[in-house]
Amino acid sequence: MRYHIPLNAFDYILPIPLHPVRLRERGFNQSQLIAEILKKDYNAPVIANPLSRIRPTNPQSHLGQKERWTNMEGAFRMKNNFIINNNSILLIDDLLTTGATASAAALALKEAGAKRVDLFVIALAK
Repeated sequence: MRYHIPLNAFDYILPIPLHPVRLRERGFNQSQLIAEILKKDYNAPVIANPLSRIRPTNPQSHLGQKERWTNMEGAFRMKNNFIINNNSILLIDDLLTTGATASAAALALKEAGAKRVDLFVIALAK
């Protein structure tokens, strides 16, 4: 399937952040890599992440649906609200299963004043 995503409709592209401990363990943030590819192909601005994961969460792949939502409650906090205020954000994640991670991140962005938050994912899991 091919979809045309009008990336110029967004003020910024923002990858879902990893907790610093997980980032050190993994060595890369897969959502950041996706965002950088989109940036090159569409010349869309990726912002230095104003969103941070403030607590380590259990890997979502090991949890059931209800536990995934509980696991992500309050997991994100804004560092730089002024960048987000009244802007449209394209949130990037690699995998969407229940939507708990994306929902928690989008909520933090909306509470910080984002005008619009949309989600771009590479894969959907059942």
